[in-house]
Amino acid sequence: MKDKCGIVGIYSLDKNKDIAPHIYYGLYALQHRGQESAGISTSNGKKFYTHKGMGLLYEVFNGKKLKKLKGNIGIGHVRYSTTGQSRIENSQPFHSRIDGLDIAIAHNGDIVNSWELRRKLQREGYTFRSTTDSEVISHLIRREYQKDNNMMKAIERTSKHLIGSYSLVILFNHGLYAVRDPLGIKPLALAEKDGTRMVASESVAFDVIGAEYQRDVQPGEIIHLNNEESHIIKGSEKMRRAHCMFEYVYFARPDSIIDGRNVYEVRLKIGRALYREHPADVDVVMPVPDSAITAAIGYSRESGIPYGEGLIKNRYVGRTFIMPTQEERETAVKLKMNPIKSELENKRIVLIDDSIVRGTTSKALIDVLKGAGAREIHLRIGCPPITSPCYYGIAMATKKELLASNKTIEEIRDILGVDSLGYLSIESLVEAIGISKENLCTGCLDGEYPTPLPLKHGI
Repeated sequence: MKDKCGIVGIYSLDKNKDIAPHIYYGLYALQHRGQESAGISTSNGKKFYTHKGMGLLYEVFNGKKLKKLKGNIGIGHVRYSTTGQSRIENSQPFHSRIDGLDIAIAHNGDIVNSWELRRKLQREGYTFRSTTDSEVISHLIRREYQKDNNMMKAIERTSKHLIGSYSLVILFNHGLYAVRDPLGIKPLALAEKDGTRMVASESVAFDVIGAEYQRDVQPGEIIHLNNEESHIIKGSEKMRRAHCMFEYVYFARPDSIIDGRNVYEVRLKIGRALYREHPADVDVVMPVPDSAITAAIGYSRESGIPYGEGLIKNRYVGRTFIMPTQEERETAVKLKMNPIKSELENKRIVLIDDSIVRGTTSKALIDVLKGAGAREIHLRIGCPPITSPCYYGIAMATKKELLASNKTIEEIRDILGVDSLGYLSIESLVEAIGISKENLCTGCLDGEYPTPLPLKHGI
């Protein structure tokens, strides 16, 4: 699974301050959200500076390159591709010009109707040099801005055309704007430190530079950080919310705050609920590192069963490690996760994982644990069965590829080769997050999507 993406925006009242290093450190804290490309755009009031490239942050930037990014205002982006191929033309921030003025945009999310909007803009004479929906947003803003030269109104009018998820940071004419979609699908938070204002996908980006988390950007809110002007898109306050439940289950770092909720506490509650719904008579509780560690701690505390490590993760093997053959994929799993035989041999274990998508990785891990001598393996999943694709920025799988789309729990258990299998219920997940189901996006779990789907728009 891939999430698109991580964004940071910083504005400093000190005109002589170069904030590119702060953006870099903020993005470093968000590296888990995107590992394909990285980029930073800054402005000193006279000129825009942009550098971006393919790979991890440390591969794209060094001290010399950061020093060239002058200015007290800027935005940054780390990317996983969901709309648009993995290539340099699609890396962000996306930079263009409006009436001789520079604009740069960084986007987290997915616009469901982006191809429909692209075709319409092409008919109007707009040309595209990338395949991302971020360029679609850029052209829409350009078209709307040219009507009255008011950026806040241009962003609001653009939002009326967009269906899907988006958190945006926009650098325009030495102004910094932050935008969140009216449903609040993707996260975006605000912070401040000594006259420096900051927005980011997760609060952990603030911690690394010592900025103080203030609040989350409200769904449908547009903020002009230069003067703290805030505007709510008309009608959005009456709309339902659809916060992505997967941020809490998997994507966000456990030390983040998402929509006012401590992700670590949510995952502890998930683990506790897993034990209450699916207890197991075992010797030890073990996580699939790293994202399931907190839930496993919760399961251990609720059950009184000792917590232990049976798998050690090689953190130098990236999430995008892809091998073409089954044999190579199995090797890749062994590179990522190595068993501790002394902790597994002849043990009955309950293995905690955050989710199952295709099931190929889960099956390979189970085989590794069995090969290390585990006597019994009871698998517990901190997310209900994923039965439908995501259209809002998670490159998951087609419905036919999803293991749970047309199989029973018993069938999945047999395929994975475990002694028992238990998924967390939607009701317990909702309770753990602390947001009503009506205000969560659970489309991948139950097919109840918060917006019209692509096929309904002829895409």
